[in-house]
Amino acid sequence: MDVLTTADQAASRTGPHRPEPLAPDPRSARFRAAAWVGAFLAPAVALVLLLLVVPFLVTAWRSLFDDNGITARFVGLSNYTALFTDPDFGRSLLNTVLWVAGTLVLPVLLGLLLAVLTHSMRWGAVARTAVVIPYALSGSATALLWTFLLRSDGAVNQTLGAVGLGGWQQEWLLHWPLNTLVMIVATTWQATGASLILFLIGLQTIPQDTIEAARIDGARGLQLFLRVIVPQLRPMTVVVVGMSIVNSLKTFDIVWLLTQGGPGTASETLALTMYRQTFTLNRYGYGAAVSVVLTVVVIAASWLYLRQQVRQRSGDAV
Repeated sequence: MDVLTTADQAASRTGPHRPEPLAPDPRSARFRAAAWVGAFLAPAVALVLLLLVVPFLVTAWRSLFDDNGITARFVGLSNYTALFTDPDFGRSLLNTVLWVAGTLVLPVLLGLLLAVLTHSMRWGAVARTAVVIPYALSGSATALLWTFLLRSDGAVNQTLGAVGLGGWQQEWLLHWPLNTLVMIVATTWQATGASLILFLIGLQTIPQDTIEAARIDGARGLQLFLRVIVPQLRPMTVVVVGMSIVNSLKTFDIVWLLTQGGPGTASETLALTMYRQTFTLNRYGYGAAVSVVLTVVVIAASWLYLRQQVRQRSGDAV
């Protein structure tokens, strides 16, 4: 009895027995974290679905119809069959490939070289301003300027005649592939400023210690550029090249304003073919098929490029 009394007194002093707190369930924690992430991503996902995915699905559905704006008849894949057997579509696809190659070689390369050359130059800001100003112009203003330069009696031909080079005068905008090539040059004049700005931002992120260490090790000129600067600019290069690929695949305004895809349809790109078929010829189903093909090409090119870049980064990390 005394023992029980003593035990009761001890229990009253120490208080009632409390169970150990349960450890948090890791699955519940992961679920809550996923719920928070989903809540933040939901508005962006909804906008993508509403503004991109749904219009694409509607366009893909319309591409299965022979639609002239008045009547619509379901024809299945006939629009795609006609599209891939149309020689004009083949020329349009070839022009689009030329635009991709030209805008990768010229604006990106020139932007990189000018950014490196003017980064530490005393009057570099003035040179960069001269290159960036065309980028601030609209596509219509750029096309108007180059029309003045390249038409048959334009400034280029008059200048060639004035300096005794009349044999070099050309009908710059009336013959393929010359018209496509000069339009790529015109786009290069405008687009190099964007590449220059982005590469200049990338150069400012390179630690100066890295450059100084390379110079101490004997790296100079082209060796310093290729082995030190270019690898350090890879993240920005991925952005610039990716933007150039997508923009070149969607090229429309400058081609429409300079040649309207002519002569005939010789200089059309995929975007211009889509516009002509839909809004000029009122072949809405056929134009929708071109739009679907263009969308697939843009997504595929972007995915392949980004996938290659991810593989290269994984290989460098290993």
